[in-house]
Amino acid sequence: MQVRPSTPGPVRVTIAVPPGAQTLDVAGPLDVFREATRQSKGDAGYAVRILSLERSIPLRTDGLTLVPDTSIWAADEPIDTLLVAGTPAVAELSQFTDFYAWLRRRVPAMRRFGSVCTGVFFLGEAGLLAGRRVTTHWEDVAGLAARYPDAILLPDQIFVQDGPLYTSAGVTAGIDLALRLVEDDFGRNLAMVVARRLVVFLKRSGGQSQFSQHLVAQFASEGRIERIQHWILDHLTADLGVPRLAARAGMSERNFARLFLSASGATPAEFVEAARVEAARQLLEDGSLALQTVAVRCGFGSIDTMRRSFRRRLGATPHEYRQRFQA
Repeated sequence: MQVRPSTPGPVRVTIAVPPGAQTLDVAGPLDVFREATRQSKGDAGYAVRILSLERSIPLRTDGLTLVPDTSIWAADEPIDTLLVAGTPAVAELSQFTDFYAWLRRRVPAMRRFGSVCTGVFFLGEAGLLAGRRVTTHWEDVAGLAARYPDAILLPDQIFVQDGPLYTSAGVTAGIDLALRLVEDDFGRNLAMVVARRLVVFLKRSGGQSQFSQHLVAQFASEGRIERIQHWILDHLTADLGVPRLAARAGMSERNFARLFLSASGATPAEFVEAARVEAARQLLEDGSLALQTVAVRCGFGSIDTMRRSFRRRLGATPHEYRQRFQA
């Protein structure tokens, strides 16, 4: 947990907004901080500023036009917490070299910094992810792993803290992250009040894969690995260890494991577990099969093995998952 600075006054939060940013990446955390200020009745507070990466005003997001409070070209102001919003236009990262220089200069003086969704790519371009545990939107996991191999990717987390660095999964996960920052600054009670006011969970019970086709993000573009992945999905009850899979691909175990990881962003074991959990999740949502039957049909073999995988990937047991997500 971070310790709030002893300086008086509100916590100074800056949200950096790249052109074409996902609107909710900005509005979600902003509403959390503003609601925390309102609900605290003067006992706590945030001063939130919108930062433009460009000289032009106004700033166009993906659906709204914003008038930023400041830009990276303006005189420096104190920043306690920086969040970088995400954008679908991650292919245009090369355009923002001035922002990367600004990040390298300013971040060391901040108490904490982070990103929402694909905003983590901007931090990566500035060289701020090396050796750090991070996450991002499930659709961009493979791209993040390929572009910043020195980062430690945790693909199925709603948000991840590594020291002063906070990164979140896609879009609405920025709300989860902001609630965590409020809890760190002013305690669980205020964070709970804000969560109730916004009608969201203070802490979701699982990772982002429970709400998305996260498994799709792990499919490889390399033909041999992709074929093996589809074979895995059709044979979840088979022996899916590396020796069997490598032999099927016609490769040595070492080369197979290395190529699988580089092409998909996951180890063979991680992909197999994710595939089995995804299949079990669907059975739990769609029917009333006994847990042992689900475990056998999805290749776990036993309820205990399935339970461990569910806890590791979803933060909930199969029974808890069925109770929460079954209609």
